[in-house]
Amino acid sequence: MTTHAQNALDAVTIGEAMALFIARETGDLAAAESFIKRIAGAELNVAIGLARLGLKVGWVSRVGDDSFGRYTLQQLAKEGVDHRQVTVDNRYRTGFQLKAKVEDGSDPQVEYFRKGSAASHLSVDDFNRDYFGSARHLHLSGVSAAISASSLELSKHAAKEMRALGKTISFDPNLRPVLWPSEQEMVKQLNQLAEYADWVLPGEKEGKILTGYSQPEAMADFWLDKGVKAVIIKTGSDGAWYKTAEGEKGQVAAIRVENVVDTVGAGDGFAVGVISALLEGKTLPQAIKRGNKIGSLAIQVPGDSEGLPTRSELGDF
Repeated sequence: MTTHAQNALDAVTIGEAMALFIARETGDLAAAESFIKRIAGAELNVAIGLARLGLKVGWVSRVGDDSFGRYTLQQLAKEGVDHRQVTVDNRYRTGFQLKAKVEDGSDPQVEYFRKGSAASHLSVDDFNRDYFGSARHLHLSGVSAAISASSLELSKHAAKEMRALGKTISFDPNLRPVLWPSEQEMVKQLNQLAEYADWVLPGEKEGKILTGYSQPEAMADFWLDKGVKAVIIKTGSDGAWYKTAEGEKGQVAAIRVENVVDTVGAGDGFAVGVISALLEGKTLPQAIKRGNKIGSLAIQVPGDSEGLPTRSELGDF
């Protein structure tokens, strides 16, 4: 029998994986005739990014008993992501998405086919206390919270349990308004989830929607007042601005990129940098610098996780 020490994870996350088909030629998706197949999912991108940096990461989900489900499990194995808590569900399908090809840094046209997917049937039943408890850190995002009421319940339950176990928690709001019944409900539920987190990682526009404030410091204070330890706000081409519960604050400059290909996945890359560095005991400014670096690599490639570096590719950051 294996012990927890042998199985110990650095981080665990919960989310949905979708097969991703990226058009090979630019233009309207309707005109695209051939596609490159990849894998997509915000939390999955973070799990892959952390695993590439040498961290032990677990990803918890449900996939269908279909080719996309098998593809997901193959990719997880290839990337070294622990998938012992992924359930193969023979009742529901694995979702997929189509993405237009862009080369000018504009937001690509994306179409999702995920309603009623296997992952949307995630629930508190998918919480294995021993498995989650073997991890030092829990990463949550607003995507798995948005895909269904039962998946939101799982995110909250995991956050509550991990907090009780004294683990650290990060939360990326990753707003998906189309998946929520209303903006009001989205704001309410995601702010409740954010309260469990040690580190909240919103984009500036997301912060405005969730807090009602337009200045980064006011946004940060909104969450710090609820017990969060640090708020790191992605401010686009300016980099990121942060403030801690101790009152430490500052801006960390962005890394200039000459050729922006596709901005999808930049926030996930940023999360990978910040989480990995903080788990290694780096300072918050060092962690944000790494986040900016990995985010800058993510936007120079067409896939969602292709730009995520290995430890040697990351270099001295």
